Amino acid sequence: MKIKILKSNIQLENDRVLLLPFENKRNEELKEIIFDKEIWKFMGMKINNEQGLKNYIAKTIKDKNNRLCYPFLIIDKQNNKVAGCTRYGNVNTANKKCEIGWTWYGTDFQGTGLNKACKHELLQFGFENIGFKRIQFSTDKENLRSQKAIENLGAQKEGVFRNNYVASNGESRTDVYYSIIKEEWNSIKTERFSEFLVY
Repeated sequence: MKIKILKSNIQLENDRVLLLPFENKRNEELKEIIFDKEIWKFMGMKINNEQGLKNYIAKTIKDKNNRLCYPFLIIDKQNNKVAGCTRYGNVNTANKKCEIGWTWYGTDFQGTGLNKACKHELLQFGFENIGFKRIQFSTDKENLRSQKAIENLGAQKEGVFRNNYVASNGESRTDVYYSIIKEEWNSIKTERFSEFLVY
């Protein structure tokens, strides 16, 4: 596994989406979309003012510097606008696995196909360049839209984790977990992401 790649400047893109390292100066453009309360309904946190945005940016960069994750800004190439954020997290080098998550999009970018384009780049790079054997996803049990989106990627539902995290309001929340493993990737790529394949 080429874990050292996560210490480099990773930029991923296809015809639909551009993923930039989060510390790019364009992270300031998040203020155009981040204050919508609907975004944070199932995220376990809330960002509703400029100070909250500054704290979010600072913590995300700190977590990257501490090698807890590798976060990206999501750029919609149709209009060159910052559309949201995502990351590789819970990286486990010994077991060659990680989680793609902490993903959110501004309301105008939801349901546009951007998420699928983004996940293709992350999955392809994760399996084919970094060398992960397992990539997992999780989402709140009540977030049916997110569950459907993950299932549409070809991920296999594995189970329900009760009281899996504590939200900022002190409430314990339950998550649903999914995964894609290396042995499945080639067939999933062909069946689910054919529009992004380059021949």
